[in-house]
Amino acid sequence: MAVKVLLVEDDQLIQRMYQKIFSFEKFDVEMAGDGEEGLEKARTMNPKPTIILLDVMMPKMNGMQVLEKLKADPELKAIPVIMLSNLAGENDIETALSKGAVKYIIKSEYDPKQVSDMVKEVVAGYTRDDIPTAA
Repeated sequence: MAVKVLLVEDDQLIQRMYQKIFSFEKFDVEMAGDGEEGLEKARTMNPKPTIILLDVMMPKMNGMQVLEKLKADPELKAIPVIMLSNLAGENDIETALSKGAVKYIIKSEYDPKQVSDMVKEVVAGYTRDDIPTAA
């Protein structure tokens, strides 16, 4: 199964950088330049995204607002969301995780390959069919 990544990011340089690494990793990548477009793409993509990477600071609708709407939508709430930001405040991280994000990545602390590896780990955790049971 192909991993479908929806990257919601308003910075075009960062978009291109992540698009290159995700394409190199053989992920299907869809881009959205603001929160409204990201929410619309999440709703209309067929098949739905496997995972959503969501910037916090964006025009029209910020990442926290998009996250709330994603998690309130029965068709989208099961999609894992990783928040991407340069905001490193504890409150931002706690807020995002409490609203349903599975991870909060501070962009300046990781290179794109590391972020790609984190995406793989999250996807693997969400798509594992056989969960081992204790003997």
